[in-house]
This record gives sequence, structure tokens and C-alpha cells, in this order.
Amino acid sequence: MHRLQLSLGMLIFLVCCCVTNAADSRPNVLFIISDDLNNMIGCYGDPLAKTPNIDRLAAKGVRFDRAYCSFPLCGPSRNSLLTGLYPNSTGILANAQIFRQTIPKHRSMPQAFRNAGYFVSRIGKLYHYNVPRSIGTNGHDDPGSWEMELNPAGVDRLVEEPQIFSLTPGQFGGTLSWFASPESDSKHTDGLMASDAEWVLERCAKQKDRPFFLALGFFRPHTPYVSPKPYFDKYPKETMPIVEGIAEDQKDIPAPGLGSYKREQDKLTDDLRREARQAYLASISFMDSQVGRVIDALDRLELSDNTIVVFTSDHGYHMGEHGLWQKMSLFEESARVPLLIVTPNSKQAGKVAKSPVSHVDLFPTLAELCGVPTPDPLQGQSLVPILNAPETKGRGWALTQVMRGGGQAAAAVTTNVGADGKRFFGYSLRTDRFRYTEWDDGQRGRELYDHDKDPKEIHNLADLPEFATLREDLSKQLREAVKTTFPPSGETPTIKPGLWAPDLTNP
Repeated sequence: MHRLQLSLGMLIFLVCCCVTNAADSRPNVLFIISDDLNNMIGCYGDPLAKTPNIDRLAAKGVRFDRAYCSFPLCGPSRNSLLTGLYPNSTGILANAQIFRQTIPKHRSMPQAFRNAGYFVSRIGKLYHYNVPRSIGTNGHDDPGSWEMELNPAGVDRLVEEPQIFSLTPGQFGGTLSWFASPESDSKHTDGLMASDAEWVLERCAKQKDRPFFLALGFFRPHTPYVSPKPYFDKYPKETMPIVEGIAEDQKDIPAPGLGSYKREQDKLTDDLRREARQAYLASISFMDSQVGRVIDALDRLELSDNTIVVFTSDHGYHMGEHGLWQKMSLFEESARVPLLIVTPNSKQAGKVAKSPVSHVDLFPTLAELCGVPTPDPLQGQSLVPILNAPETKGRGWALTQVMRGGGQAAAAVTTNVGADGKRFFGYSLRTDRFRYTEWDDGQRGRELYDHDKDPKEIHNLADLPEFATLREDLSKQLREAVKTTFPPSGETPTIKPGLWAPDLTNP
């Protein structure tokens, strides 16, 4: 018996050694997500944005030109991305909610990596936070997803708020607001997060017994657009463009399509519009500098050769297009996100993938690249074939949804219930060429835009007789796509009453 026990002990020891050795060879993951960042980035062709570090990442990996969020609001989007499920399956359709209350048995992406033996750490905002109120706290986080959480808070949260300009004084998170800070990068929240990331990477470089999954959630360029003044100086206010022709553009847009408009934006003058764009771009460049510090640390610590890097945003963002600002629309500016994936020793460095992809695709992609078991089912496709050959078509479409009330802008923003008291969805299908949107199954309007001829989505073709056949074909494709967003049981998860109150006004 003693000899048998000894043999079993040796067997267990050998198995553990094998697992440890296998872990040494598995790739690390650095997952960087920005907050409220659209595609105003140099590598995406923006003529003004100064983003050398994000551009450097694009040159090392594959840039996805048509990547989309599943829901253009922080909470639903982030829960969707981190679970690999559409909002119709997570049950998360507003902020201040967490998937544990709706699908508690589901494993999130970081949890799956943690269960597979990875050291999994979060710095900053991954699940939903109220910005800026939750900066420095766990916010609406999921403790089961992480082994370690770091929540720094800088002068932008702790000192400077009384100096911030806001369209509605004293309100920042859901209101256009900005400030050119006299303080240096290192004193701001995102600067502190970059320092924390350097510290975590140094630890991981010294202790290579386990691969790491480091999730880094920068706050910028979320409102208030606060960054050190030198970044503002990169963008002279008088050179900032403003969107023209809004009244004509809005004539063929169904009312729900403009439902994210906020009354406070009536206070915007052309001068304030220029200031807002200047501040937004300044915040992007500030965040880009912090990305650069983290990427430099990867190189300095000799971790780059075995680390997958992902860079994305939780959703897009309007800067006055169609008369809209911020998020919660189904137009390209709000639904589209930047997405860069760098894999070690890739032969596709600097290539561009043009097929539409979704945030829900990231979980199965990273799991396949790292050999991590996933919960069943996930609703995204693996992007590995596209990473290996960027011309690969993949699914060929991406779906984005949003919730509305009865078409009244103020109601849609503040309570999500319209004049008739009914809540309804808008769904938007993005193919290689077209964007097709239906509001309340088409009963409250449809939109059809041809991106080959109309990339700014100015001309709604949905009601033109010559596009009737195309519209019906896309409608059928949209409805088939929507069916895939629900759980196999067909039952939609719901938040239990009294747990969290949806907060759409201060995202």
C-alpha cells in the first residue's frame, strides 16, 4: 500500500510539472479597452488624430476595419464582450447591471482564463463603472473574473472636478464636459493605470510559472474629456471642423434613429462644438501615450514575443454627425469600434481585415489562440482564420442593437420609455457594403445606407421603390441574425427586481 501511495504521489507530481511546463509555453494576453473611443485614430484614416502608439500596434498586427459593438452603451456592451454573448442572452440592456444576476453559471472570458491556470488581473474599467463617480472603486465589477484588481484614482477624479466645464454644471459622466489640466500625465488616472500595468508586467516577467491575462481599461476619452494641457495644444481649436447640413440630413431619419439626442446639447454653439472636438481628440492622444508606455514595457521586459495584444473600445461615439453626440445610436459612428489584434510572430503584420466582425467574437478567438476551454454555447465566431488570412470573409455581417421608447428623444435618453409606454428595440445589420436598420420590427421606421456610395450614411434608401428588393433581402438576413442572439432555450434573461436600477443618464 505504501508503495502504491508513493507511486500515486509521484504521478501527481509529474502531472503538475507537465501542467506547469505547458503553461510556460502558452501565450500571454494583454487586453486593452478604451472608454467611449470611436475610430478617430490615425491608423483608421482620421486626418487630425495623433495616435502614434495605437498606430504602432496596428503595424504589428491585424487591423479590423469593420468591427462593431453589440450594444452602444457601456454596461451592455462590456458584459456582451466579456461573456461572448449578445445582450439578448446576457439580459443586460442598461448600465449598473452585471451578468451574474441573469446568467450566474456562465463563465466570463477572464474567468475562463483564470480557471485554465492564467494569472488574471484587471486595472481600471472592464465591466461597467459610472465615470467619473466610480473611478477608484470596483464599480459594477465581477470579482469572480479576476485574481487581482487595481483601481487607481488621479487628480482628474480627486482634485480637478470643480474646474471642469460642463454643459450642465456639476454633471460630467453623461454630459459633454472638458478640462485642460495643468497636471502631468503621471498624476492622472490613466497615467496611474499605465504605471500599475508596468508593475504587473514586471511581476509577470520575473515569475514565468504562469501565463498572464492582463485586462487594462483606460477611462479616456470618456467624458469629462480631461487630459494634460499639452495634448490640447496638439489640436488648435480654430482648426477643429464642425458637422454641417444637419437639418437636411435628419429629414429621412426615423424618429427612433435620433432618439439618443439630449436637450442639453441645444446649448452647443459652433465655438463649443470646436472645443468639444478639441478636448475629445486631446483625451485620445493622452490615452494613446499611456498605451505606448505599456507596449514599451512589454518590449523592455522581453514579453512581446509571447504576448497577444488586443486593443478596442466598448462602443463608438458621435461628434455631431446627424446632429448627435456621444453614443446610443445605430449609426456607424456609434456602433463601430476600433479593433487591433497582435499575435506573436504574425505573418500578417500591418494587414487589414475588411469583413464585418463583432465584439462577441473576441472570447472564442482568444480562447482558441491560448487553448482555453470555453463555456457552451458562445455566440461569436473565432477570428483566427481571419488573423491567418485577413481576406477571409468569416460570418460576413455584424449586428448591433439598442433599446428605445416611443420615439421621443428626451424619453429615450432618460427613461427609455416613449409616449405610448412601450419599450422596443432597434436592430442594425452591417454587411460589407450596407447598413440596414429596423426599429420595432420596422413598424417605427427602417434605414438603409450604401457605404460604397454613402459612407457617412446621409441618404436613407429604405423607402425608395428601386431598393425594395434589396431592403427585403436585408430584412430577412437581419431577422435571421437576430434569432442567433437569444439563448438556445428561447427565454430571455431578466434582471430580478430591486437589484440594480438602470442608469442611462450617467453612463
